[in-house]
Amino acid sequence: MSSQDTTVQVEDILGGDRRALARAITIVESTRRDHRAEAGALLEQLMPHTGNSIRVGISGAPGVGKSTFIEALGNHVIDQGYKPAVLTVDPSSAISGGSILGDKTRMETLARRAEAYIRPSPSGMTLGGVTRRSRETLLLCEAAGFDVIIVETVGVGQSETRVADMTDIFVLLLQPGSGDQLQGIKRGIMELADLVLINKADDDLEEMARKSASEYRHALALLRPRTSDWRVEVQTCSARDGAGVDEAWDAITRHQHTVLNSGLLDTRRAEQARSWMWSEVQDSLIADLMDDAAVREQIPVLEEAVSSGKIPAATAAERLLAVYRNAGKP
Repeated sequence: MSSQDTTVQVEDILGGDRRALARAITIVESTRRDHRAEAGALLEQLMPHTGNSIRVGISGAPGVGKSTFIEALGNHVIDQGYKPAVLTVDPSSAISGGSILGDKTRMETLARRAEAYIRPSPSGMTLGGVTRRSRETLLLCEAAGFDVIIVETVGVGQSETRVADMTDIFVLLLQPGSGDQLQGIKRGIMELADLVLINKADDDLEEMARKSASEYRHALALLRPRTSDWRVEVQTCSARDGAGVDEAWDAITRHQHTVLNSGLLDTRRAEQARSWMWSEVQDSLIADLMDDAAVREQIPVLEEAVSSGKIPAATAAERLLAVYRNAGKP
């Protein structure tokens, strides 16, 4: 793409053109080298127009009602005068590489709102519950004028915490329960949470949800909060009925004001940007290593040696790196 074409696309995105935004996201998600260069040039021009949104990360185990809650929250913030963009991540098949990409059908009412933008992306092989290019997509949506960016992760697990490194507030959705369920929640993800919501507080689960909220409050009192000037809140809600959604949004905006007024928002985003840079360096180095012909030739040999127990993994890794370092040398 020529510099003139890039300038036109930048202007279209800044003007809120949905098709231009969708094309740009497709480019940043591409693994083609020419597309990576194009994406870099595009983002560089758009950077001055980013950073003006409330970035909300939402995680929770499959079945907890994330999509239902996000739809209710999205409709609520639109009624408050905001324009939300929802970045959803669908799990990719480890066998076929395909993904469901069904969030637009799960959020039918939100998808019909002109103020909202929903972008599902396949998770691919990226750990952390988000795609490798979720950060770039977030920036593109900000440049297009969306002022609330909601990032939904695949689910809760040991690696499902990367979303906290690209958002301002980390919201954890849990189901009503007590005792054993409390023990089963991983400490790491609880330490990242800024807001805990016990969803499905409806029908005969309402009392159980209140009891669970009380237990989580006591448990969180023993943990150091992620944000120094913010005490982690635990609330109940029913995304199905829309109950508690306005209270959840109130907590999100209060948290945003807290980190903004304390200067923590700028500090956190700067740290996230540095982390993102090194993550890109790491991913690019691995991609370059895998593209090297001499390295590709040695991979099956060393993998077989490790699998059969002939050499330790650390030795195989060092030999592979040695091949890469010597590649192209006379």
